[in-house]
Amino acid sequence: MSNTSPRRVRGSATPAAGVVTLEMVAQAAGVSPSTVSRILNGTARVSQVKQQAVDAAIQSLGFRPNPVARGLAGGRTLSIGVLTQTISSPFYGEALHGIEDRLDEAGYIPIFVSGHWQEAEERKALDALMARRVDGLIVLAGRLSNRALQAGAGNVPMVVVGRQMQGPRVHGLCFDNRAGAAMATQHLIDCGHARIAYIGGEPDHADAHERLAGYREALDRAGLPFDPALVTPGDYTEAGGLLAVNRLLDARLPFTAIFAANDQTAIGAALGLYRRNVRVPDDVSLVGFDDLAPARFAIPPLTTVRQPVYEMGFQAAAAMMALLRGETAQVSLPSLQLVPRESVRRLQR
Repeated sequence: MSNTSPRRVRGSATPAAGVVTLEMVAQAAGVSPSTVSRILNGTARVSQVKQQAVDAAIQSLGFRPNPVARGLAGGRTLSIGVLTQTISSPFYGEALHGIEDRLDEAGYIPIFVSGHWQEAEERKALDALMARRVDGLIVLAGRLSNRALQAGAGNVPMVVVGRQMQGPRVHGLCFDNRAGAAMATQHLIDCGHARIAYIGGEPDHADAHERLAGYREALDRAGLPFDPALVTPGDYTEAGGLLAVNRLLDARLPFTAIFAANDQTAIGAALGLYRRNVRVPDDVSLVGFDDLAPARFAIPPLTTVRQPVYEMGFQAAAAMMALLRGETAQVSLPSLQLVPRESVRRLQR
């Protein structure tokens, strides 16, 4: 906590009548109107004392900035286009919540559009957002190439989640999917499991390849053989997990544990196991990836790798604010963490 106290707000009582103006906020905070304007537009580089004084004056006076006037004054629309993939997804829902909260702090609004994992739809969505003159673009995963995204960043600043991209007007954010998958697999190995099946993600997704690589890395490190027959594709959905576990069971290959590429896949797999009278974790242990809310309330609660999805969205929006100020984005994501729960059983050796 900072020891710096905000400047005392002059005339802190809310005006009895009339509209609170930017000049009134400036007078109460002891700064110039232009400083207040730049703080509201996200372009100011001021001391913490001044920032706190303006924030206190805004709250005390009940000042409500006019977004239209702010946009006209700064040559901006105060809107950020957000290209997601599936708005109804629990994963993307948490990320969008984080984006919305951070943009709200800065006085911006998000405009959400879905690409549905279709490259043509994603191109169409980006074109539509730029036609609305958004001030920046946040892209969550997707199938557009890095070259196409770099071209878009030539028009407006862009933050891309799930890609390693850096440039003067583009910033990439992603977790270490390979390390997270190795962590999940290693946990099963540490619990005595040697025959570990893997249900993958969408074959076209980079993170799906990285998670498969992490699974194989952990097996190799433990001196366990990789069996391709224990690897089956999924699509990051509950339905895909259900179908995948049926394929594994129908193959009649022995395994004592499953690592699923995400929580939704794991929850679908758990249903498939239940319908085939295979108990979790008594007969088969199960691990997911993401730590979405349903994982905590599954029966049994799901062991998983926590990917701070809300924080990912929040930091993506923070990176966008930095780019809009003409700064280099200096945000980073928290480390992945294993969250042990009751879906894994330790084998007796």
